[in-house]
Amino acid sequence: MIPLHPDQMDAAWIADKLNAPADSLENFHYAAIGTGQMCDSFRLTLNWDEAVPEVGLPSTIIAKCPAMDDASRHIAKLVRNYELEISWYRDLARQTPVQCPGCYHAELDDNGVDFALLLQDCSPAQQGDQLGGADHAQLSAAITQLANLHAAHWNSPSLSAYHWLQYGTANKELVRTMLPALYTGFRDRYVGRLDERILDIGQQLSAHIGIYLDKEPSAQSVVHGDFRLDNLLFANNGNVTVVDWQTVSAGCPFTDLAYFIGTSIADPEIRRAEEAALFDHYLAQLLERGIAADRERGWQDYRLYAFSGLIMAIFASMNVERTDRGDEMFAVMAERPARQAIDLESISLLYGAKAPPL
Repeated sequence: MIPLHPDQMDAAWIADKLNAPADSLENFHYAAIGTGQMCDSFRLTLNWDEAVPEVGLPSTIIAKCPAMDDASRHIAKLVRNYELEISWYRDLARQTPVQCPGCYHAELDDNGVDFALLLQDCSPAQQGDQLGGADHAQLSAAITQLANLHAAHWNSPSLSAYHWLQYGTANKELVRTMLPALYTGFRDRYVGRLDERILDIGQQLSAHIGIYLDKEPSAQSVVHGDFRLDNLLFANNGNVTVVDWQTVSAGCPFTDLAYFIGTSIADPEIRRAEEAALFDHYLAQLLERGIAADRERGWQDYRLYAFSGLIMAIFASMNVERTDRGDEMFAVMAERPARQAIDLESISLLYGAKAPPL
């Protein structure tokens, strides 16, 4: 039986999963960490027997478990969030040069909900500040990690070998079906918080979501799917570790880039001033890794997928456990990329010359 919470784990089970000698872990204690709403995360402090050599044995690890909230577990099963993250660590993490936590154990029940994931503790690296936004150094370092992820699988025929990478296609159909109704609830919730232009562009996107989803991208790779500051850990030496692989799939790499830049820069004036340079930094990083992306087609993809942050905010806010921080985070996640899409005239890629004024 898979332990679904640290209360259900015992020292012998943890020691076994860490390939430690039997009875070597005397005890452990845990504390909740993070702000994720799709699952629950804990830091486990491990107290090893003093007689056991400590070489290779961590003093702390991270345990990820199913969310206690029923609604979060339901949507996680529907879009296979838990299966995706377990599959990432089992199949691709070790062969992809993006920096992510080391994995000690990954286990998922056939029901798609019950799982246990034991990961390397990356502290003292600090989680990015989703609400406050990123500085230039953080943006640049994170984009370098994006290039590491994308370049390794750029237009690779091996993408089809991993059936779970194709779940993104089914999830697109969920977005196509559910987004218009979800947007009604989203608009009602945020009508006093978000500017009317932002709500209007959300309405236009919702009404034409099929056109958005059916656009043929310029490239395919493995994409993170939720590449934002809350899912990045920044170390003092400048290293960036990418966590929360619950939305990984095969998709257009420029989606990750547009989503990250759109959701991570608090000041729209700074985003407007730096956006093209950050895009070119990404292309330069790809080129260093042997990928010569088409800039013109990539920029069009980037403009279109500026909507991805808004879609995520609408979909997630209406389907996970509601909290005060969550309400504000989703408002910010909608607001920033919506302004980005307005600046980039992204709606014209759906309407063409008939784009209505905003």
